[in-house]
Amino acid sequence: MEIKLFLYLVIIVSAIFHEYAHGWMAYRLGDPTAKNAGRLTLNPLVHIDLFGTVIIPLLLLFTSGIFFGWAKPVPYNPQNLRDQKRGSLKVGLAGPATNLLIAFMLGLLIRFSGIIGGVFPIPSISWEFLGLIVYVNIFIGLFNLIPLPPLDGSKVFADLFPRQWHYFMRLGVWGIVLAIFIAMFFISPIAQIIFRLFVGRGF
Repeated sequence: MEIKLFLYLVIIVSAIFHEYAHGWMAYRLGDPTAKNAGRLTLNPLVHIDLFGTVIIPLLLLFTSGIFFGWAKPVPYNPQNLRDQKRGSLKVGLAGPATNLLIAFMLGLLIRFSGIIGGVFPIPSISWEFLGLIVYVNIFIGLFNLIPLPPLDGSKVFADLFPRQWHYFMRLGVWGIVLAIFIAMFFISPIAQIIFRLFVGRGF
């Protein structure tokens, strides 16, 4: 029960940082849409979607042991971006990059836990929980880079390959279904490899 609640909180907080990063990057590039909508904040209340962030994730987590959910997407207007050529690409990458950066920084803490623990004694269970945060952020970052709608990767793909992007948009709801399939069979082993690179040992 406790570990599931902790996992839920980690995923939700990581998703909030992810969405905030989109809004922050858009604002840095000249678009105030997220700020004007009150979404340029880490306050979880403004990012929570009742069904996507609370009901569905908790129901799945406690009935099947799997997790799937979403936070409210941060709005932005690409027409306001100063960098019209690569602005949307930067906004799209900001979310996954933030998750991977969080994972990298916390991964370094675990990698050097022997040194840190010698100065500040920390229970081993705390390092295990920290490892879970690292893995979750790696997974979220990689999952959102899948170039299928409505994930961030599809926006990145659209910016890099606008002609081919229209074929992906025709997938509709099947895009997210295919993305979940890819996550189940391909993202997990890749995430474990990256985890080992960051932390220095397997998850």
